[in-house]
Amino acid sequence: MGMLEGKSVIVTGAGRGIGRDFALMMAANGASVVVNDLGGSATGEGADATPAQQVVDEIRAAGGKAVANGDSVATWEGANRIIQCAVDHFGTLHTVVNNAGILRDRIFHQMSVDEWRAVIDVHLNGTFYMSRAAAPIYRSEGRGRYIHMTSTSGLVGNFGQANYAAAKLGIVGLSKSIALDMQRYGVTSNCISPFAWSRLIGTIPTDTPEQAARVERMKTMETGKIAPLAVFLASEEAADVSGQIFGVRANEIFLMGQSRPIRSVHRGEGWTPQTVAEHAMPALRGSFYKLERSAEVFSWDPI
Repeated sequence: MGMLEGKSVIVTGAGRGIGRDFALMMAANGASVVVNDLGGSATGEGADATPAQQVVDEIRAAGGKAVANGDSVATWEGANRIIQCAVDHFGTLHTVVNNAGILRDRIFHQMSVDEWRAVIDVHLNGTFYMSRAAAPIYRSEGRGRYIHMTSTSGLVGNFGQANYAAAKLGIVGLSKSIALDMQRYGVTSNCISPFAWSRLIGTIPTDTPEQAARVERMKTMETGKIAPLAVFLASEEAADVSGQIFGVRANEIFLMGQSRPIRSVHRGEGWTPQTVAEHAMPALRGSFYKLERSAEVFSWDPI
């Protein structure tokens, strides 16, 4: 008996990379899986049913249960069709894995409105649409799991990804709100920040020696290393794990921090702009965060 025996799971963006590994391992642990993938390019253009169907064929060949779905998460109508696909084929739904994503990288002052909207629509709006469409099932049946993919581009920072970073940090806030609002129904909601070489990561530029070294380091991090945590979070074993942010980097699992006060200053008579400059900022400056990127925070080789 696998950890997900009898469970119905949707994995979006499951035709390739991390999502594919999620779908395969969840099926191997007994889940019936909706393999959702629009089959578009890394930047979101086009559609191809082949990647999702190939994963379904692989799952079925191994004795598992799966069905392909090619709807887009970026619309409310598409998300509802994906949820309905799980209900139609497997009777109900236990877990939604919000993994689908695209990239439209551009330095902030050159980013177009279309590049902003496209990434927000897939990542942030798509995560909301999928999660909201599943909520009535979870509420009526008194259980459910949400697993959302975030990124250190939002948690820490990165160049040229304002749209992606904003979406991924927005997903963290959404996940926490879901965890709080749906706790009474036995529903959990958690985020995973993956470190792995995938099709989207392959779009990172290698114009400098530093960038090239970073990419080579990331190539050693396998997408399959992320899947065990996702399977656990989808299981009954994770009933008391909610509202958390995890990172997975090769064989390391991190519990990521969340925003909390770290230092304060007080002035009984209140503040003026001048006393803020003379008192508050000098007192707080020692605890300021540096303008670091993910690569500078996670600077050691994968373990």
